[in-house]
Amino acid sequence: MRDNGAGARPVYRRILLKLSGEAFASPGSASIDTEAVYLIANQIKEVAHAGVQVACVVGGGNIWRGKSAAHANMDRSTADYMGMLATVINALALQAALEDIGAVTRVQTAISMSQVAEPYIRRRAIRHLEKGRVVIFAAGTGNPYFTTDTTAALRALEIGAEAILKATQVDGVYNADPKIDPAAVRFDTLEYLEVLKLGLAVLDNTALTLCMDNGLPILVFELMREGNIKRVIWGEAIGTYVGRVGRRVAPVV
Repeated sequence: MRDNGAGARPVYRRILLKLSGEAFASPGSASIDTEAVYLIANQIKEVAHAGVQVACVVGGGNIWRGKSAAHANMDRSTADYMGMLATVINALALQAALEDIGAVTRVQTAISMSQVAEPYIRRRAIRHLEKGRVVIFAAGTGNPYFTTDTTAALRALEIGAEAILKATQVDGVYNADPKIDPAAVRFDTLEYLEVLKLGLAVLDNTALTLCMDNGLPILVFELMREGNIKRVIWGEAIGTYVGRVGRRVAPVV
């Protein structure tokens, strides 16, 4: 059962925040919106400075979508590698904003580019988190044919995150697109298999199955409402909880 309010302390001590490339752009734009990046950065800093260990996985769809390019007759592997590079641009933009407002960060990439970021090393990432640094994972898994959703699930499990926070443009998971269908109904909680059976857009099937196999919960919520990252981590009943519903963690009071 969902809790109706937030606790006095965070429910989750280490989280993986999944940010789409679209979160970095203005509506209808294919670039980086500085105002949007700072809104995200300020929310991350708020929870990180409260003692929550925050790792992020960023997408690159505001700059390049490898799958779409592949459909236009580009080699899929090449298109996906280009998409990985796009995620690095977003990661560096987020890092710059976070450090400008006083948060200590590290960017780790799955493709080696030592001039701008560290290579992804699991133990080093965990050590950064333990020291209170925000860790931003870029370049996906380093392999074509895998999405940044799969990267989020993989990295979350590797670093021992307690939940994936899936930041979106709407306030949860609906049975239809709420921007098109005014009668769309938002789900409060969902089991993993319900998401798969209903074909709902939470994470791609590979990522969702990985979370299901390891009991990793996913919290889907609206990103661009200021303070929502903290509300989710502190247990406020916003968005949609995907996981083993009967085992949902209650807020600590």
